[in-house]
Amino acid sequence: MPAARPFALAPVLPAPPRPATWKRPFDLVLSLILLAPLVPIFAMVAALVKLTSPGPVFFVQTRIGRDGAPFAILKFRSMYLDAEARRAALLAQSDRDGLCFKARNDPRITPVGRWLRRLSLDELPQILNVVQGTMSLVGPRPALPSEVAAYPARALQRLAVLPGITGLWQVSGRAEIGFDGMIDLDIAYVRSASLRTDLAILLRTFNAVLSGRGAYCPPPGKPIP
Repeated sequence: MPAARPFALAPVLPAPPRPATWKRPFDLVLSLILLAPLVPIFAMVAALVKLTSPGPVFFVQTRIGRDGAPFAILKFRSMYLDAEARRAALLAQSDRDGLCFKARNDPRITPVGRWLRRLSLDELPQILNVVQGTMSLVGPRPALPSEVAAYPARALQRLAVLPGITGLWQVSGRAEIGFDGMIDLDIAYVRSASLRTDLAILLRTFNAVLSGRGAYCPPPGKPIP
């Protein structure tokens, strides 16, 4: 049975030409290759999360994927347990224009979580989402149901492809780019997605992670690069 689609989606751009001929095999093979060397990093991060704050190692949250289908995204927990309950009170403090909440000094983030986010290590478990088929290595970042419900029709075009661990928005500045700019980049990706594009974005991701540009989570008292 197909996953429920909670949103009446406006017409969207077609997916990239013949995605089945390269996208899924590319994602699956590369993810499986990466899993083995990443196991020690997974173990180290899991231990740090568990030993430094109470709560589970992983954070599971409903996000919206391709064609409006909800799925459970997996991350290393980088926030305190009451983070979701405190989110509404912090919305007015967002440092980013538009629907997506981003706070430069989010008090819900644990000390270890700041470093995980700075290095994007909290996103690593999403490789399992890629293996499962609910995400791609490259694509628009998956949004919350409440965010998608408030999307203007144009923004729904980003739902024409699988969401990604990394994407054109992430390598172009992440949280430094406002909502409208993010949508422009995501639509550009939907229109031009190809194996060459995905490889270029993956290569640029390493530089984006190392520079920390737009990560929004430096340790307290440290300037943002």
